[in-house]
Amino acid sequence: MTAGQRWPVIGFIVPVVVYLAVFFAYPLVGNVILSFQDFGIQSLYSGTAPFTGFDNYVNLLRDPVFEEAVVNTAVFVVGSLAAQFTIGLALAVFFTSAFRLSAVLRTLLLIPWLLPLVVTGTVFRWILDTSNGVLNHVLLALHVVQTPVPWLNSVGTAMAGVLLCNVWIGIPFNMVILYGGLQSIPKDLHEAAALDGASGWQRFRHITMPMLRPVVVVVLTLGLIYTIKVFDVIWVMTKGGPADSTQTVTTYGYQLSFGGLSQFGLGAAASNMLIVVALVFAVFYLRSMRSEVSAR
Repeated sequence: MTAGQRWPVIGFIVPVVVYLAVFFAYPLVGNVILSFQDFGIQSLYSGTAPFTGFDNYVNLLRDPVFEEAVVNTAVFVVGSLAAQFTIGLALAVFFTSAFRLSAVLRTLLLIPWLLPLVVTGTVFRWILDTSNGVLNHVLLALHVVQTPVPWLNSVGTAMAGVLLCNVWIGIPFNMVILYGGLQSIPKDLHEAAALDGASGWQRFRHITMPMLRPVVVVVLTLGLIYTIKVFDVIWVMTKGGPADSTQTVTTYGYQLSFGGLSQFGLGAAASNMLIVVALVFAVFYLRSMRSEVSAR
């Protein structure tokens, strides 16, 4: 590479490196350092924060609220991924059949994905409102329930309400990616299998799903990385309540730092644990992508 060719390359790379260093590397390093300190509200005035080693992490692991937040996070992630993938795959298969207004319907289904999460969370909070929510009015009119259901005010139903909102948001992403994967499968294979007497379910099980496996891995991995750090929807709808029934690691970390508790060291430790989990799955995603490229 000549000197004349090198400078344009450097000109493109340097802004990216500076951006990553300032907005990602610096805050991340600062957060890691903060997690090893006893940084509370008094530290903001004194300017000092004693080094405590791994005490913040140990205290978190012993915290019953954090344990509940971890369980809630697992339920939220697994429930969201399962419902989003199942419905998204069903819609993707449905749209592989050419019919009038197919493109229009696919475009309309992208709306939940395009709306800001705060807006979506607010709308669902209104829909699920105990007294004035549309859902309860419909259920009462159909005589499905006899009294209004406190969707977001009951420990037993709050997680279901939050899950409903997050599933609605994530379906378009799954549908679009899986639809693209289905379009890449040669139709000749299905036609040949049909001539050999294979049923629709057999073609789907033995042809569609095996050939769709790389796309499925990408969808589920990216969905997990995204879902595990969801904060906006839960905070707008329930703020982790009632009685911590929708408290996740993200919302609890925020409460520790900025929700009135002012335990910044503990909040940093909670977010670092979440970063490590997301990083593990990000590495898995990159390795699966590399394996797919190598297979080609």
